[in-house]
Amino acid sequence: MPGLQDASCQTPTSPMPVTANERASRLNLHLAGLAPLLLLAVALSAASAQATEPADEFPFITARGDTLYEGDEEFRFISFNIPNLHYVEDDMRFEQALPFRWPTEFEIRDALETVNQMGGRVVRSYALSVRKADDPDGMPRHVLRPGEFDESAFEVLDTVLAVARGKRIRLIVPLVDNWHWWGGIAEHAAFRGKRREEFWKDRQLIADFKQTIRFVVERVNTRTGIAYKDDPTILAWETGNELASPHRWTREMAAYIKELDKNHLVLDGRQEEILERESINNPHIDLLQTHHYEKDPRRMIAHIEKSARKARGKKPYHVGEFGFLSTTAMTAVMDTIIDEGVVGGLVWSLRYHNEDGGFYWHHEPSGGDLFKAYHWPGFTSGAAYDETEFLAAMRRRAFEIRGLVEPPIEPPAAPELIEVTKGGLVTWRGSAGANGYDIERSNGDADWRTIAYGISDAHVQYRPLYADETTLPGRVYSYRVRARNLAGLSDPSPPFGPVEISHRTFVDELRTDSKMFLTEGTLLFRTNQARRYKEDAHGLEARSGAAAIYHAPAPITGGRVYLFADASGEHLSFRVSKNGERFRSFKPTLKTIPAGDVATYGYRQPFIYRLESLPEGVRYLRIEFQGTDARLTRVELEY
Repeated sequence: MPGLQDASCQTPTSPMPVTANERASRLNLHLAGLAPLLLLAVALSAASAQATEPADEFPFITARGDTLYEGDEEFRFISFNIPNLHYVEDDMRFEQALPFRWPTEFEIRDALETVNQMGGRVVRSYALSVRKADDPDGMPRHVLRPGEFDESAFEVLDTVLAVARGKRIRLIVPLVDNWHWWGGIAEHAAFRGKRREEFWKDRQLIADFKQTIRFVVERVNTRTGIAYKDDPTILAWETGNELASPHRWTREMAAYIKELDKNHLVLDGRQEEILERESINNPHIDLLQTHHYEKDPRRMIAHIEKSARKARGKKPYHVGEFGFLSTTAMTAVMDTIIDEGVVGGLVWSLRYHNEDGGFYWHHEPSGGDLFKAYHWPGFTSGAAYDETEFLAAMRRRAFEIRGLVEPPIEPPAAPELIEVTKGGLVTWRGSAGANGYDIERSNGDADWRTIAYGISDAHVQYRPLYADETTLPGRVYSYRVRARNLAGLSDPSPPFGPVEISHRTFVDELRTDSKMFLTEGTLLFRTNQARRYKEDAHGLEARSGAAAIYHAPAPITGGRVYLFADASGEHLSFRVSKNGERFRSFKPTLKTIPAGDVATYGYRQPFIYRLESLPEGVRYLRIEFQGTDARLTRVELEY
């Protein structure tokens, strides 16, 4: 890949632990160097377009003592958990009822190219999903019942492994979840009408889970023809995610995996902040881990240091999950991982580009209603949790732990423009590593004019990314997009069009009142609890009687108003006017959208008010709140 040094020329050495004074000195350097790190927040180009077999040998990762090896070279990593790499849980399009879907190959490539650009070479996915008794029709899951599996689900995992192999990225695969989000041990037990806690000891449930293990380990990849147990792309099988399993269960399952698969490492998936002696002494466990979300970074670092001491000279140890701290604190944790000789660390978590435009979003309730999943290379939308500077710091250490000098950035690859509506709403598929996009328009000749510079595709959630209000209705246009970062500008996307524009579209994402003509009463702009609003990061709440008035430069012919509330009812009232002085009542068409998996994620009910059959000549729209239990999240006016 352009810009990367040959890892075979530099063999990293196992560092000795550093003293507290040395670490404090390093922290001072971090604080002094945060500004320059911003310059590193952009990505290398997406150089690999196809998943191909690596040209050179791609050996299995092995463990000797407390060290991992790739062939004869030590193998260490700083990288990401990508929970939805093989199973999307964040399909939060406003009118989409089910939040789960299978990722596309574009999305898988984007995710793994992102890791590649950041210097990572290991990714941990989340566990295999399991059907729940109350799943609605059409809910995709990996495990359907004992011994029955969704082939389409595993074809997605086939694609993940094929693409990862081409990019020389290794995968850690947890086999079952302790938690209920996607279905896990409780759902496995429920198949047999048994309680959650029986999963660990009931012989029928143990036999059922072994059947799942056998199916996965012995599966033959439909993309590569390689059995999973023979594929070095897999770094390790993890017994599960954050399990509360008895050690005897772990011992039995790890032994069974080793019986089926002599090639891969087995990772203990027990939930631990400090390694336990039983995990270290388990003869069937090859790789150890801990997970860390301590609020105090001093405690997190102390726990990692203690585990590193326990594992030293015995087994390789890595930090399987950590996060939700400041950039300075996270940097200190990464330096602890490097300095203590820990084999690696995986930050929680990364979300990638959505094939339908923009990114997937994931609000992290455990992150104090502040953190969301990271988007590379960092954007102003993540400023509250210092996304850009943290990712730059993380990238530097991903190369440092490998013994490599951080390479220069490259311009991004060209994006793909996928839709321009008759109202001038523009959407494109992003390019890994781009921090902005220039939009170009042509009147049908060869003369392309740039109409917008540096537009972020992380600015809105699950919506068209840009509204072109400079069109002339009745004209025909073609569009194209270029991706940019600090290293330069991409080639243009293939042209999209011609598109005959029928109207312009005014859009208010409700970050502030800057797009409102007039306000009445107190309007409260909110950014909290995005999970409840299908990941929409901005919205407007108000007391009953407060209102927002919009004005269009030409008669309004239609539009949409997006709202969330806990129950159906008259949450908003509408009035329209030609001159802004005399308003009359107007009743839009109200559509109630299925809320999706309310029980698991706590979504509020989505509603769309459709502005249809408006009186002729209307240029003003007044939206008044009728209560305090609703959040307005987007206004679109067609004129």
